[in-house]
Amino acid sequence: MSNSYKALSALLSYPTADLKEAAGNLREVIFEEALAPERILRKVDRLIADYETLDLYELQERYVFLFDRTRSLSLHLFEHVHGESRDRGQAMVDLKTLYEQGGLEIGANELPDFLPLFLEYLSTRPAEEAQTLLNEPLSVLAAIRERLDKRTSPYAAVFRMLEAIAGGEPSKRALDDLRKAPDDDPNDLEALDAAWEDEPVTFGPSAGDCPKVAQMLDRMNAGESPADVAKTARS
Repeated sequence: MSNSYKALSALLSYPTADLKEAAGNLREVIFEEALAPERILRKVDRLIADYETLDLYELQERYVFLFDRTRSLSLHLFEHVHGESRDRGQAMVDLKTLYEQGGLEIGANELPDFLPLFLEYLSTRPAEEAQTLLNEPLSVLAAIRERLDKRTSPYAAVFRMLEAIAGGEPSKRALDDLRKAPDDDPNDLEALDAAWEDEPVTFGPSAGDCPKVAQMLDRMNAGESPADVAKTARS
């Protein structure tokens, strides 16, 4: 179990006064565990330094501009794969079930694919299992990092650290498909409105499925431990 996942989850959450106050603690955790090369940790530290030096309103405005108003940077992982279509619904249900089987209860209004929540779950899992699960959305993480790099955003360092912790390589085909998706400009309000005109998300068993997660759940229901499932989830 690693507190670095919790620290990275906090850094990808909406900035608050409490988070700003805890910046030093986040730095201590990340450097103490050192799950990534120092050059990457130093880049993450620049983001932490922003929390210490910038005005809270400025931090919040930047966060909203990037992650709430820019769909191509959405922190909801399944959105990059399924959009707002019904296919996202069963994937959400399966992921929520995985959390519950791992002992993480989430609120009724929380979406399971929200990256900070996913990282919070990983912080409760053994290291090998967490690393395996982190590799599942690696292509999405790499695509978001590339878009943040283009914007010279310090948030890119968080995604670079997640890639380093995962230790794998994103699927070239999946990453190429993600690169083809529009990288929207949040200042173009007309294009932004058009981009969000999709089908509403439908949750429940009538929606489409997410085979990888579903297979993991089936094996866990059959009596395999989460650790054993995680070891072979890539196959």
